[in-house]
Amino acid sequence: MPPVLDPMVGRYLRLDIDGMPHRLYFEEAGDPNGIPFVCLHTAGADGRQFRHLLADPEVTRRFRVLAFDMPWHGKSTPPDGWEQTEYRLTTASYTSTIRAFCRAMELDRPVVMGCSIGGRIVLNLAIEHATDFRALIALEAADFQQPWYDTAWLHRPDVHGGEVCAALISGLIAPQSPAVSRHETLWMYMQGGPGVFKGDLYFYRVDGDLRDKVKAIDTRVCPLYLLTGEYDFSCTAEDTLRTASQIEGVEVRIMKELGHFPMSENPEQFRRYILPVLDRIALQSKPS
Repeated sequence: MPPVLDPMVGRYLRLDIDGMPHRLYFEEAGDPNGIPFVCLHTAGADGRQFRHLLADPEVTRRFRVLAFDMPWHGKSTPPDGWEQTEYRLTTASYTSTIRAFCRAMELDRPVVMGCSIGGRIVLNLAIEHATDFRALIALEAADFQQPWYDTAWLHRPDVHGGEVCAALISGLIAPQSPAVSRHETLWMYMQGGPGVFKGDLYFYRVDGDLRDKVKAIDTRVCPLYLLTGEYDFSCTAEDTLRTASQIEGVEVRIMKELGHFPMSENPEQFRRYILPVLDRIALQSKPS
C-alpha cells in the first residue's frame, strides 16, 4: 500500500494541575472551529485507543477531537519527584486534570467522552460540573462495580506488569472483535508504566464510588449518554442500567458485539453506536 499520513497531530501541553507543573501529550484532529470533543482513555492505557475516531472524517468534519494521555500514561510524563511517591488516581485529581486541560486549551463547553475509569469520571463531571460541558458520554460506566481482580499482582519486581495487565483485561474484549484490533488493544496495555494500572484502579475500586451520588445528575443542564458493551463483565450491562435508572433523562444503549474497549477493539461496530449520539449533539449545538 502507498504511504498515508493520518490526520491527527500530536503536541505537548505544559500546564499546572493543582499547582504542580505537568507536561501532557495530546493528539487532535478535525475542524479547529468545530465542537470540542475530549476523549478519556481507560485505566493503564493512553489516548491511542481513540486513533480510529481521530481519523474518522464523519466525526472530524464537525468536531475538534482531542485525546490526551493522563499524567503517568503514554507519552505524558509523571510530575517531578515521581520516584518518591506512589501513584494513586483519585476522583479529585482526575477531575482537576480534565478541567485543567480544557481550560488550558480554551475549549468552550466541550463534549467529554470517557471509557471505563474515563466513563466513571464523566459521571462525576455530570454531578459536580455539568454547566462546563455541552454533553457527556460515558462508555462502560456505572456508579460502582464490585472488584473482580487482585491488584497485588500489578506492581511486583518479579512479574512483568504490562503482560499481567494485558492478560487480566483480555477477556473483556468481545469475541466478535477483529484479531488485529484485539491484539492492538492488548499491546497498549503491555506498555504501561510500573504501578500505573494499579494506581488507576485505586480510583475505580475505592475512591470513585458514586453510589447515592448519581441521582443528583440533572440532564436538563447537560445531556448524558451511557453506552456499554454487552460482553463487558467488568462494567456489566446490568451495572449501567442500574445506574441509568437513578438518572432522569439519561439516554442509555447496550452495544451488541462489543466489550470493555469499544473504540479500539472493534472501531467499525462502535461507529454504529457513537455516530448517532454525535449527530444528536451536533444538531443540538446548532444556533437556533
